[in-house]
Order: sequence, then C-alpha cells, then structure tokens
Amino acid sequence: MKLHIAVLAGDGIGPEISVQGVRAMEAVCRKFGHEVTFTEALCGAAAIDAVGDPFPAETLEICRQADAVLFSAVGDPKFDNNPAAKVRPEQGLLAMRKQLGLFANIRPVQTFDCLVHKSPLKDELVSGADFVCIRELTGGMYFGEKKEGDDYAYDTNAYSRAEVERILRVAYDYAMRRRCHLTVVDKANVLASSRLWRRVAQEMAPQYPDVTTDYMYVDNAAMRMIQDPRFFDVMVTENTFGDILTDEGSCITGSMGLLPSASTGESTPVFEPIHGSWPQAKGQNIANPLAQILSVAMLFEYFNLAEEGRLVREAVDASLAANVRTPEIQVAGGAHYGTREVGDWIVEYINKK
Repeated sequence: MKLHIAVLAGDGIGPEISVQGVRAMEAVCRKFGHEVTFTEALCGAAAIDAVGDPFPAETLEICRQADAVLFSAVGDPKFDNNPAAKVRPEQGLLAMRKQLGLFANIRPVQTFDCLVHKSPLKDELVSGADFVCIRELTGGMYFGEKKEGDDYAYDTNAYSRAEVERILRVAYDYAMRRRCHLTVVDKANVLASSRLWRRVAQEMAPQYPDVTTDYMYVDNAAMRMIQDPRFFDVMVTENTFGDILTDEGSCITGSMGLLPSASTGESTPVFEPIHGSWPQAKGQNIANPLAQILSVAMLFEYFNLAEEGRLVREAVDASLAANVRTPEIQVAGGAHYGTREVGDWIVEYINKK
C-alpha cells in the first residue's frame, strides 16, 4: 500500500514527538512492505512566526493532497499570555478542523495494567476502564457567532439537526463495533441546543436496536467518569462538553502522554496526541512520545491495516512493561529514558519482530 502523510509538528514539544511518530511509522511500513512518503508543513505559532497565519493556505493544500495528517501540538506562551493577540496558534487547529470538515473527534481512554497506580483514582476504580469519547468538532460555541467587548461578550452554541445526526451515526457505528452501549451527554434541562441533541438521539435510537442508548447530563457524566469509569463504552457529546470531558478522561489513564486521537469527517483524517505543546519542556528530551506513536496505530487502523496497528500497540505495551519510559511515568529507581531513547527502543522492537 502507498501512503502519503502530511506531518504537522507544530510548537513546543511537537517537533520532538513528531519525529518519533514518523520513525515508528517508517519502521512498520518497511516491515509490511508499504511505501510511505511524508511532507512537512507549518502550523500554529511556528506558522505565525514564519508567515503570519496559524494555518496557511499551503499547509491546507498539503493536507488535502495527503492520505492522512500526523499532527502533534500547537500553542505558545507568548500568545497565551497576551489577551489582546488577534492571531493565536489554536486558531490554526480550529481552521484545520473546519476546512477539512473534521466533525468527529475520537478519543479512546484505556488503562495500562502496569500504570494503573499512576492514576489519581483508586486502582479498583480505573483498572479495566476502556471507553471511547466521540466529540463533535466543528460546531457549537467554538464556531458559533461571537462578540467580544470590554464589558460584554458572548459565544453562540448553535447546532443543526444534520450536524447532530452525522456525529450520532459515527457514535453508533463505534458502539456497534464495541460493547453496544452508547451514552449521549448533554445539558437538556438547561440548554436548547442540548434538547435538540437529545431529541435527535431519541429519534435515531430505534434504528440501532442492538445498542443500549442512555442519556446523561454533562455534570453527572463528569462525576460518573470519576466514580465509575468502567460504566462507559462509547460516549458522544457536543464540542465544548467534549473538550472538557476528554481531558478529564485522560486522568484515568494516569498521563496525557499516553492517549492518541483521530479526527475524521469529509476530507483528510488527522491523527494526534491529546496533550498540548508543553512549551516548558521544549528541547529537553523529556516529552512522552507514546501518544504520538499510538496515533500512528490509529492511522493504520483507519486504513484497515489492523496487523500494522497491532504491532505498534504491542511495541508500546512492551516498552512500558520493560520500564522504558519518560520521567513522568517511570517507576521509582528506573533508568532514565528521554523522548529519543523511547523512540529508539520502539523502532528497534518493531525491526526485530
């Protein structure tokens, strides 16, 4: 198989972890006889510094011409600390989602047996937790009408029936392939947009008789994720709620550096770690590359290359079992491994299989 991948390393630790994701993908493609090519492109603060635009037209075209995008992270303190900034790195991420029509964000939350103790929750609560958060990605407050003034501001949380139906179809498809349990998360007791979500979900549920569909207010869902994360199989929600809940879900695993994601829709799919750019760690060789590498596994699986994806996951599991870990998840007294060293170990493992 031939694959052409756009690589958007972005800001902060992005370039460091991006390299390791690319190396892992190259190793797997060599192993299975696939031909893969990569084209790098600017985004985020790096793009603002270079051309004044966080998602330049050239980058968009490179993404559109690719089979998939391997994305890393955007964000920089010089923009975070300047509320008057008119252009921000995160605008590039939103532009990429909108212009590529990436309306579905898929974030698996899965614990690793050897890292359960790293979760802030009790072992007996998180052990065996395995669910998928599906977040609508191109609607809601992030893209609705806005007004910002010194004394008054608003963001409009707007959704159409078509937008709700298409993300629910994605969610039901995942539920059918997993344990046939879908939880629709909303705030229908307060928000008109949520009542539309619930009404559409109730209309669609009979089309999927094998799936148990339940409904949960977002505040209750946030609490249930902490009290009983094993309750969930597939969770679907709107953009803002999904942003918050998926970050909360990352705490169940014990490190944001372990969780990948995919964004899919009308055009080229994007695969990325869920963590941010962590600018304080830039250039220190301490960032965990595993979420980026697991994003490669999701990329392979998207193209029905199940064995390739399985090998990536096997390599990651083996590295954790061997205590080849970056500092934030290393066991007490364990050897020091940096971003590059973890990447080296995983590539070597893939090459030896």
